[in-house]
Amino acid sequence: MMFQAIAAETAGAAGEHAAAAGGFFSHAEAWVLVAFVIVVGFVVIKARKGVLGAIDGRADRIRGKLDEARTLREQAQALLAEYEHKHKEAMKTADEIVDHAHVEAERMRKKAADDLETAIARRERQAEDRIAQAEAQAVREVRAQMVDVAVAAAERIIAERLDDRHQGALVDAAIDDLPRRLH
Repeated sequence: MMFQAIAAETAGAAGEHAAAAGGFFSHAEAWVLVAFVIVVGFVVIKARKGVLGAIDGRADRIRGKLDEARTLREQAQALLAEYEHKHKEAMKTADEIVDHAHVEAERMRKKAADDLETAIARRERQAEDRIAQAEAQAVREVRAQMVDVAVAAAERIIAERLDDRHQGALVDAAIDDLPRRLH
């Protein structure tokens, strides 16, 4: 376009010069000018197609890169959303695990306390049973000793106070009383 304007301006100046000299086409410079304008016009038309083709090609490459960048951005956003979702799920799972651990720890603490209380109660019962057995054994031993002491004392008293005749009568009475005590 710029070349056409220059060519038109040059042609206008040449036309004025030719009109003053007797005719435009009578001079060789005019024909050179016409040839120059034709060549320049032809070059501009051909070059324009090449330049516009190169510009269009570059524009297409830029559009392709923009489309690729848009696609990559969408993929990145999708990945980000996916990872954010996975992160939320992981945090939720971690919270559930921690909550479950707290519940389980509380359950185990209560069970341990109950087990301890049961063990203490069982040991108390065992200790009380042993004490009761020891008391019963002590009472039996004391009674046995009391019986032994009483028998020994009775033997000594009987031996000191009874003579042979009274002893025989007591033995006979005890023998006669024996069947009644057994039945």
